[in-house]
Amino acid sequence: MSCISLSLSLLIVFRLKPKAAGRSKKVVNDPNKPKRPLSAFFVFMEEFRKEFKEKNPNNKSVAAVGKAGGERWKAMTEADKAPYKAKADKRKAEYEKC
Repeated sequence: MSCISLSLSLLIVFRLKPKAAGRSKKVVNDPNKPKRPLSAFFVFMEEFRKEFKEKNPNNKSVAAVGKAGGERWKAMTEADKAPYKAKADKRKAEYEKC
């Protein structure tokens, strides 16, 4: 087969391929739906961001705040994390009521 006839046969094969049947339409999300509750780590980060900003007012890096927060979270014991987990569980219970 010559190069031209090969490319034409490939073109025909790909053009004759049937379209996917039953493609679903895009689902429209409800704008009034409540957002999912934050995890214990993100509840902790809400408080940590305020502390970090007070100690480092000139720091504009989001990555630096996240990295410092992650390091502190890893260093915390389960007892230290308990209040944040309780707040997260409370928010989750409120979310599931809706």
